[in-house]
Formats: sequence, C-alpha cells, structure tokens
Amino acid sequence: MQSRYRLYGLVRDPTEIKKLRAIGVTPIIGDLDNPSTLRRLAGIAEWMLHTAPPPASGHHDQRTANLLNALGKSGMVPQRIVYISTSGVYGNCDGALVPETRRPNPQTARAVRRADAENQLRRWGNSHGVSTCILRAPGIYAIDRLPVERLKKAMPALTQEEDSYTNHIHADDLARIALIGLTRAKRGRIYNTVDDCPMKMGDYFDLVAAHCKLPRPSRVSRAEALATLPAISLSFMNESRRLTNTRICEELRIKLRYSSVCDALADR
Repeated sequence: MQSRYRLYGLVRDPTEIKKLRAIGVTPIIGDLDNPSTLRRLAGIAEWMLHTAPPPASGHHDQRTANLLNALGKSGMVPQRIVYISTSGVYGNCDGALVPETRRPNPQTARAVRRADAENQLRRWGNSHGVSTCILRAPGIYAIDRLPVERLKKAMPALTQEEDSYTNHIHADDLARIALIGLTRAKRGRIYNTVDDCPMKMGDYFDLVAAHCKLPRPSRVSRAEALATLPAISLSFMNESRRLTNTRICEELRIKLRYSSVCDALADR
C-alpha cells in the first residue's frame, strides 16, 4: 500500500515509532484518552481505519468520542471510516444463525461499550457526510495468537451437549477485509467478518491442542464450569451464535485465505 498511499498511524507509546517507520507508516503521537493530543488528526486523512478498543470500564466509549471530536474540528473530514467492532454486540443467540440484520443485544459491559462506539460512528458519519463501515469480528486468531496458555493451564471446556458455538477469523483475513472495506463497503453498512465454519468452543480447543501437541482439555458440565473457571472465560461460554458471512462474500467480494481454523492450522 505504501506505493499507492501515504499511511499515518496514531501511536501513544513513543517506543513504537521506529516500528511504524520501518514499515512505511508516518507516526502521529497521540492518546485517545487525552483529547488535547489529537489535534493533528483533523484533516490529515481521506480514509481511516479505527481499531482502538474502548476504555476498560463504563457504558460509553469515550475514546471514540474523543476521536470523532478531533476529526470534526476541520472542514476536511475523512471520506470513509472502517471500524473493527465485535460480534459480542449480538449477545447470546442460543446457537442460532446470526445475520447482520439481527438486533444487537450486548450482555457484557465490554460489548455495551462496543455497541456505543458503533452508534457514535454511524450517527457522526450521517451528520458529517462520511461513509462509515462496521466490521463485527469474532475470535481473531493467528499462528502466534492461539489459546496455548489456556491449554497449558489445563482449563476445562464444556461437554459437547452444553457447549457453545464460537466463530473465528484469521488475523490476515481480517486485515484484508478491513482494507477492502475502505473501498467497497456500502455507506453505513455492518459486516460480520467471520470465516465459513462456526465451531463448538471445546472442538476449537481440541483442534489447537492437537496442533500444538498439548493435552486436550477435560470436559465438564456448565454447573462445574461456574464453580471453577474465571469470569472472563465464563462470559464467552455463556454466549452461543453462528455468524453468517454472506455480506462480505457477496458485497465485498472477499475470498478468504483461511475458510476455517482447520485450514489455517494445516497450512503450518
């Protein structure tokens, strides 16, 4: 992309500047938690990829609010913004197929903040004439982003009968979808950025365990899991859904490199 576009990257840690420059990105020092550091963002880019997570508490994404306030202080707002959100905004769907038309029902605080960020971006885009695109991503994985530590700690998974469906997208495919979204996404559109194969969570752990030559997790009932697993793990187990990806395939004309976790692990 460096040969066709000039790339900027917002970074709050000065030690990351050299890394950005090494890959052809011009760094801009700023912190989404400190609005006074964001002045240089106004009018700097025609397209923007927003990947920053919301704050760790509350029901409002003040970081996105600070970003949009900074962008609005120039007569030259971006033409397009792509935001990477989370499929967690759907909440628990009891294993049902979930298209983008399903009404959000966030059930965790972090998902509520993500839904707030989505709403802010879509409202701001409408009022400023900016094309916004929301990518709802599930579990993002890569060969160096697998639940290896969880397996090493021998944390159990749910029995097959009580297990939840989970969805995945390889980091490389998500990056491609985000870039393509900047050029092909419909105005104000939401896209499930997910591969072709939803899996039961325990089956995913078994697959990774086999790949990494680690013991498979034991299987326990949901009642036993409630007594033994940390709250963050339980929050994922309490939500079951199977995302559809028709929109990214038909509208964005995406051809996934990895249509399933199995394909990605077999490639290594």
